[in-house]
Amino acid sequence: MRGLVETRGRTRDNPFLPAAFVEQVEESYGGTALGRQELDGEMIDDLAGALWSRAALDRLRSDVPEALVRVVVGVDPPAGSIEDGGGGDACGIVAVGLDGDGVAYVLDDASVAAASPEAWARAVAGCAARHRADRVIAEANQGGAMVRSVLLAADVTLPLTLVRASRGKVARAEPVATLYHRGRVRHCGRFPALEDEMCGLVAGGGYQGPGRSPDRADALVWALTELMLGRRARAGVRTL
Repeated sequence: MRGLVETRGRTRDNPFLPAAFVEQVEESYGGTALGRQELDGEMIDDLAGALWSRAALDRLRSDVPEALVRVVVGVDPPAGSIEDGGGGDACGIVAVGLDGDGVAYVLDDASVAAASPEAWARAVAGCAARHRADRVIAEANQGGAMVRSVLLAADVTLPLTLVRASRGKVARAEPVATLYHRGRVRHCGRFPALEDEMCGLVAGGGYQGPGRSPDRADALVWALTELMLGRRARAGVRTL
C-alpha cells in the first residue's frame, strides 16, 4: 500500500525508559509471547489448527522438581550432516524429565545449528551430562549406524535408543500435544525457538513454522514419546 511506512522498535531501544524498569519487565515477560510482542516488537499470531498455542504453553511454566524418575535426551540429527560435513538443518537436542507422579518436565533446549557431526554430538554429550540423563533417544532415519558411531565418538556412553520415523512429524506430535492438553507436561523456563516450532505444527496442514524443519520439536516428541507413550518409567527416585 502506497503511503504506508511500517516501523518497529524494541522496548530496550527507548532511551527515555529507566533501565530498572526495562530490566524488570524483561525479567517478568522476556521469552513469552506477550513479551516478544510488547517488548521486542514482533508480530506473533497463532496458526489456525496448530497443535500448540503460545498462551497454553505460557500456562505450563514450572520450576524444576527436586526428584525425577528418569531423564532422557531426544535428538533429531540434521539431515545430510553426516554425509556432507555439516551442511544440513539444525540438530534438535531436548532434555526431558519425568517425576514420580507421571508429569514430564522439559528441562533444556540444547539444539545447535550449522554444526558439524562432531560438534552436535558433543552438544548431545554435554546436555546428557548436565541433566544426568539415563538415555539418549535419537532418530536414525539419516543412517542409524552412522548416528551411533558419531555419538560414541563424542563419548556418549550412556544407553542409546535409535528410533525410526514411520509417520510424518505432525502425526507423531499429535499424541504428545494431547499430553500437554491434559496438563501432563511442564516447561522449566522459556524456550522461544522450540516453542515457535511447536506452534508451527498444524493438524492437517503440515509444518508452517520457522525454518525448513521442526528439528527441536521433533527431538521433544521423541523424548516425550519414550518417557510417556512407550515403556513405563523404571521405579526409583533420583535427586538433582
